[in-house]
Amino acid sequence: MPERGAWKECKNVLCVRLDNLGDVLMTSPAIRAIRETNQDCKITLLASRAGAAIAPYISEIDEVLTFDPPWAKNKSKQSGEAVMNIVEKLKQHAFDGAVIFTVYSQNPLPAAMLCYMAGILRVAGYCRENPYHLITDWLPDAEPLYRIQHEVDRQLQLVDSLGFFTHNQHLILRTEEAAAFQVQQKLQAKGVDTGRPWLILHPGVSEVKRQYPPQYFAEVAQRLTQEQGYQVMLTGVHAERELAERIRQQAGNKAFNLCGELSLEELINLISQSPVLISNNTGPVHIAAATNTPVVVLYALTNPQHTPWKVRHKVLPFDVPAEVQSRNTIISFANERAFKQAAGRPGPEQVLDAVNTLLRPPETEELGEVAVGEEQTLIRL
Repeated sequence: MPERGAWKECKNVLCVRLDNLGDVLMTSPAIRAIRETNQDCKITLLASRAGAAIAPYISEIDEVLTFDPPWAKNKSKQSGEAVMNIVEKLKQHAFDGAVIFTVYSQNPLPAAMLCYMAGILRVAGYCRENPYHLITDWLPDAEPLYRIQHEVDRQLQLVDSLGFFTHNQHLILRTEEAAAFQVQQKLQAKGVDTGRPWLILHPGVSEVKRQYPPQYFAEVAQRLTQEQGYQVMLTGVHAERELAERIRQQAGNKAFNLCGELSLEELINLISQSPVLISNNTGPVHIAAATNTPVVVLYALTNPQHTPWKVRHKVLPFDVPAEVQSRNTIISFANERAFKQAAGRPGPEQVLDAVNTLLRPPETEELGEVAVGEEQTLIRL
């Protein structure tokens, strides 16, 4: 088991999180726990390029090293030389401790081997099997065989086992004031009347299996503009511009396609100004949690532990077609336990009902109408 006291002596800590932007953001309370418990230590994040993008807006991170590992899903074609290069970088930093953050379906041992080769003598992480010398402070992974918990809770529990603690478990992002001015300029240049109500619809997602039907999103956008008078900001990366354009055309002239036109900092600021975000289960959902923006999430039943954290939200689950479900046996096992009944697919009317619920002041909500925070996951054991 981990040695709690020894970690407080570490002055140069590496945090390893090699998946996506939302995963890094959900790990930030755990990183904050390290910072608040050991205020004198330097914290470096080792992240994929996708995950590293959010790091400049997380105040607890001092430095970022970027690496797209060959054992994780990404668009890079890494060579053995690239692996040896990152090992050399880790050696040069002379870390005295490394904490490996993973979801329960990921194997920590490749990352642990990087740390071992770099000479990092103290390494902590979850692992299902005995890692022996690769992970010196091993926390046996009970997920999902015996329980499933929210991703933020999972990482807080890991650092708690090392003696790190924080009272502030919220997701938090910092941006410069100039970003708000830049957002206003871009909205006005697009023809948005910033003095009238608007909200955000984020229709894209990185995996097809997590995509809510675009035609349903289009109907939601159309009814928001035509029946409720909202302007709808369609956000996403440049590759999602065509998808957003189809939705914009159906929604009419009160919908605006911003895909590929905002920096990440500007997107964070835009979300912080919106009264509600409508989105697939993807990175902006966790940005909304970090900016305290209410969120309606169209939640494909892929992972039960990634619901919005400590923010007003409505989760509308839908089933993943069998032909695109994960081949990862741990994910299959977890989903068979967590999702015992088919969810079907929520229609536009249900999405609009959820939006309108969140648009109402919190004091008008009935008990249990809106979930806030870590108490709701999609676990139905």
